[in-house]
Amino acid sequence: MNSTSTTGTRGELDIDGRRLSYLDFGGPGRPLLALHGHLYEGQTWAELARALAPRWRVIAPDQRGHGDSDRTPTYTREDYVADAIALLEHLGIEQTVTLGHSGGGITAFQIAARHPRRVSAIVNVEGPPCDLDDGPSALSFVLPLPYTAPDRQELLDAIGPLAPMLADKLRPTTDGGWRLPFHPHDTIASEQATHGDHWADWTATDCPALFVLARDSQVLTLAEGREAVTRRANTHLAELDGDHFVHTTDPQGFATAVKDFLDTLE
Repeated sequence: MNSTSTTGTRGELDIDGRRLSYLDFGGPGRPLLALHGHLYEGQTWAELARALAPRWRVIAPDQRGHGDSDRTPTYTREDYVADAIALLEHLGIEQTVTLGHSGGGITAFQIAARHPRRVSAIVNVEGPPCDLDDGPSALSFVLPLPYTAPDRQELLDAIGPLAPMLADKLRPTTDGGWRLPFHPHDTIASEQATHGDHWADWTATDCPALFVLARDSQVLTLAEGREAVTRRANTHLAELDGDHFVHTTDPQGFATAVKDFLDTLE
């Protein structure tokens, strides 16, 4: 792909009979693997891709169980890392910057921990290095949602307050109905698997890293975010106004912070 696409070119690869779908925004620049968090999909990085073009070629998968990618029996941390490596292999990319939000942020630094030669830098957007919460999932509110409905409006009515966020992400089904871009039960399993102490993975490498911290985060305190920066070598901090989903609530400020960091890389 020689040109930059404003919407991304949809591609897919087969992993043991399972489809992993991705968007490749193209261009001549260096590769950047962008990993969304729960409830989102690869398209969430379209605005960032436009802001970084043409110096950076953003590749954004719909992670397993999300968007156009198939559901899977498991959603472990190792599963997500393996999917990312399979995608890089598929595209012939030897080394990349990894960027991720929330659970995707954890994956971004775990790829580096497991495959340090594949990662030249990390952008971790609100991905906690440590979350020992063993209570109900923070995403438990999705459990009552129906996965499918006979028509789009019925599904929008059923998801109520989430409709504004998910309306553009709903998918038609083969039987003429509509579905969510994620299965509620899969989402809970995946979110629960992000819990744990990931400090060893976060501090395993010393490649350049940017930690993006939202000042009104529902996930991290300012102290916890700043600790993530001080405990890892060669790590920079960007504090932005907004909540945990800062890349969508302040896309321009977010893109500027990421671009400024990427401009420091050799």
